[in-house]
Amino acid sequence: MEKLATRGRPREFCPDEALASALQVFWTKGYEGASLSDLTDAMGITRPSLYAAFGNKEALFRQALDLYQRDKTAYIGEAMREPTARAVAEYMLHGAVDTATGGECRGCMGVIATVACQSVEPSIRDDVNQRAEAAKALIVERMQQAIDTGEFVVPTKAETITRYLLALMQGISVQAQSGATREELMEISEAALAAWPSK
Repeated sequence: MEKLATRGRPREFCPDEALASALQVFWTKGYEGASLSDLTDAMGITRPSLYAAFGNKEALFRQALDLYQRDKTAYIGEAMREPTARAVAEYMLHGAVDTATGGECRGCMGVIATVACQSVEPSIRDDVNQRAEAAKALIVERMQQAIDTGEFVVPTKAETITRYLLALMQGISVQAQSGATREELMEISEAALAAWPSK
């Protein structure tokens, strides 16, 4: 919360806490749905303080996405170190369930942003899409390694199996937003793994 300091000094607040609050607003309302009043109310600061600390709404959104990637989707990079493609898929699906159900906000902000930001200004849309493509490229590379070492029991393209895995993760996010429980989503994850086409 912002508090008054001594006369002549600016109001003080914790930027990390304020950014975390902004992330919650963007996560629940999307970029366009989040008004400056929504953001300043949640962050406990004034508009001048928001502009001074974070820049404009677009800059704040980018910083919120950075925080989301550090705190909520680090599991994607971690999954790439798993020894098999199946283990990668399991790590990612379980991570998707945890992210979609592990806090006050349900679903995946990445999915929400990717869908909701297609109609906003190109700079925001391009940033969101570039983040999604960077994550996808990591998975494609890892799946290609698994294909090259003969892990898949059926003919498979790295791009196709990656899109399948991402579709499963996005489906988990949508189901979570619709009220599915963690237990129900884990059952979906296990069903997908039972049909996963690699050793």
